[in-house]
Amino acid sequence: MARAENVIVTDNREAHHYEAHVDGVLAGFVDYQVANELVVLTHTEVDEAFEGQGIGSALARAALDDVRERGSQALVICPFITGWIGNHRDYADVLYGAPKSKVTD
Repeated sequence: MARAENVIVTDNREAHHYEAHVDGVLAGFVDYQVANELVVLTHTEVDEAFEGQGIGSALARAALDDVRERGSQALVICPFITGWIGNHRDYADVLYGAPKSKVTD
C-alpha cells in the first residue's frame, strides 16, 4: 500500500488531540492529557482508509517531538506508541522516569 503524502500533524489543544490530516481529511489522532510537567498519551486511532500508510508513525513522532519541545516528559499508556518507541529508541529519553542522558561532548 502506498504511503500517505502530505501528512500534516497539528495539536488541537482544545480537544486534547494531536491530529493527522491528509489532503484536508482527518486521518487519525492521538488523545492526550496534560498534568503539570507530564503529558499522558492515552490512545492512538487511525481511520481504516489510512491504515498502513505511516499515519500512526507520523502521529507518534509529532506527539513525542512536541512533548520534548515543551520540556516535558511523556507517560505513554497507548500500546501503539509504546511499540513505536520500542523501534525508535532515540525517543526513550522523553519517557517519564527515563534516566537522564550521560552523553557528553
